[in-house]
Amino acid sequence: MSARADRLAALIALSRDLGAEHRKLAILGEGNTSSRCDGETFFVKASGSSLGELTESDIVECRFAPLLAMLDRSDLSDLQVDEELLASRVDPEAKKPSVEALFHAFLLSIEGVSWVGHAHPVAANGVLCSDRAAEFASRRLFPDQVVCCGPASVFIPYADPGLRLAQVIRTGTLRHRDAFGAPPRVILLENHGVIALGPSPEAVRAAMYMTEKAAEIFTAAAALGGPRFLDSEQVERIAGRPDEHYRQRALNL
Repeated sequence: MSARADRLAALIALSRDLGAEHRKLAILGEGNTSSRCDGETFFVKASGSSLGELTESDIVECRFAPLLAMLDRSDLSDLQVDEELLASRVDPEAKKPSVEALFHAFLLSIEGVSWVGHAHPVAANGVLCSDRAAEFASRRLFPDQVVCCGPASVFIPYADPGLRLAQVIRTGTLRHRDAFGAPPRVILLENHGVIALGPSPEAVRAAMYMTEKAAEIFTAAAALGGPRFLDSEQVERIAGRPDEHYRQRALNL
């Protein structure tokens, strides 16, 4: 099997895992996934496709350059955005890329990021649709949340899906990278959903599943008087421990 075929198979497997009904991360056409092919193109889920039932025909190969160029523009109408998305396809007969291909293009252009998964998890969205969303993003509750999701998540206040959302994700992600010296593992979108990113499909799964677990724990703790977070020294200690780095390598995170 070729490297391209391997990557397509891995992206389909990741998509179906995130879209599995029992996980309650995405239903119907919710969510999207992507993977970098090389320095010029990437694979992304087609608009309206179901993650849980994704097939090779539901994946579109797009060029980075035209989509990244759009992030510096504020004069594009919705129709023009659609036209640019269609024009970015390597195969002009392929399906339409998701409008969120714009933020996938940006995230996959970051060094160290080769895979991205976006979903609308039930528990996490319960928090993201509340007044405590920013607090949940910036704090950590338990060690494995630090290991799988990093010391903090990027929090993005609600933005219109499409070009505007991709632009604010770019700003928030670059600010996080400057602050922590590495790209985020998780981006939390207010009133929208969760983006997990990393060097492997396993890293995306781990960040997405652990974020959902953390949201369930956060909600339970809030009902019992309020979450008791790890302090900054505890988070820094866990993030820097050699044994935790070993576990990350063993888990391909």
